[in-house]
Amino acid sequence: MVREIIQVQLGQGGNQLGNLFWEIICKEHTLTESGTLTSTQQQNNAIEIYFRESEKKTTTTANQYIPRSILIDTDPGINDVIKTSPTGRIFDLDNFVSGTAGTRNNWARGYHDEGKRIIGECEDVIRKEAELCDCLQGFQVIRSLGGGTGSGLGSLLNHAFYDYHKTIIYYSIFPSAKVSPINTEQINAILSICSLIESDGCFVIDNSALYNISRNVLQQSQPRYKDLNWISSLAMSGITSPLRLYNPSISNLPKMILNLVPFPRITFFSIGQSPLFLPGEGTKLDLTFKQMTNQVWSSQNLITNINHADGKCLGANLIYRGNNIKSVNDNYDNCDNFNSNLSDMFVNWIPDNINTFVVPISPNNTPFTTTCVSNTTAITCVLQRTLSAFRRMSQQNTFLHSYKSEGVDNNDFIDADRFLADLITSYQDKQDVVVEPSEN
Repeated sequence: MVREIIQVQLGQGGNQLGNLFWEIICKEHTLTESGTLTSTQQQNNAIEIYFRESEKKTTTTANQYIPRSILIDTDPGINDVIKTSPTGRIFDLDNFVSGTAGTRNNWARGYHDEGKRIIGECEDVIRKEAELCDCLQGFQVIRSLGGGTGSGLGSLLNHAFYDYHKTIIYYSIFPSAKVSPINTEQINAILSICSLIESDGCFVIDNSALYNISRNVLQQSQPRYKDLNWISSLAMSGITSPLRLYNPSISNLPKMILNLVPFPRITFFSIGQSPLFLPGEGTKLDLTFKQMTNQVWSSQNLITNINHADGKCLGANLIYRGNNIKSVNDNYDNCDNFNSNLSDMFVNWIPDNINTFVVPISPNNTPFTTTCVSNTTAITCVLQRTLSAFRRMSQQNTFLHSYKSEGVDNNDFIDADRFLADLITSYQDKQDVVVEPSEN
């Protein structure tokens, strides 16, 4: 039985990244811009996990599929752009939810003001889409923690997902001064991180790391948001490939997350991707299995701005894609000292904490890819950056008045600060644990 996944895209950042993700996987599933299926090959055996067949069947809409996607923003601008884009025809128009005024990059307006105006409509659209599923396995939510809608409305909407008692994962875009000069983004981020703790997993997409990749790896002198989203969408395609293209009976959201979360609250994942390339240049690359495996652990290929050497890894998923990739074990044998090189990165008290997937179907834009999702204590670097930026502003009460006028009080800021500090401590406690090998 197909177990469906619904994607919810929130705010400008979430919708722009989500739209690019759909463009990529539509090509992988041989869907046209109008959603018509043009092939019945292996990659479409489980197409209904992320797509549903159109209910309006006619002679011209046979084999037409619609993404299981809900597009939400408090400002109608980005949704109008998506509707008129080449791929806009593929979406269900009833799944667009738009406000009228926007949130002005303010978490409080997304949570207390504009968000509450459309929260009822959001819940209705989510419910209707869920009712079209035979066996819903979960939600994947894309949101920017720096924007007012992604952070504020995203926090307000949490309960709508938890009511279904299904797996919930977030692709959360963390702000960076390298990409945006808007200072309130760090305040939005710390207020919304609290809402992520009850999720089953949060994939950390760090704008700081994306900017470094665009400048240093892809040699783009002035990266645009579209360029950063392209890198993120490559990783999202890799992460979801076992769910879409693998055997769905042995690969689903709960099983993929299980290996990564040994403790409650420790649910923030870093992502490594190889190869990295500009649109249209993926076929020019010729990397070996060993090169790709090494690269996904390298800071240069991480879309989370961390260094694995700064922490200890609690668990990881390695996802290999390609038509001609041999079994993982055979390739590992050809990688000199593979296990010994990685052993220093991992805690020694969780056995067999690398889970591997081999998807024998190549991406649409390159012959082979490797994606690594890891739960490492080094993620505290990103969390501490957010906390430090917030504390510098809160000490001088900088910008806080614009939040207090919208319903946020001092206790909300104090609780958010304490929560994030406790989360960082929880990660550090796991890093400091040392278990001596048993004599037996």
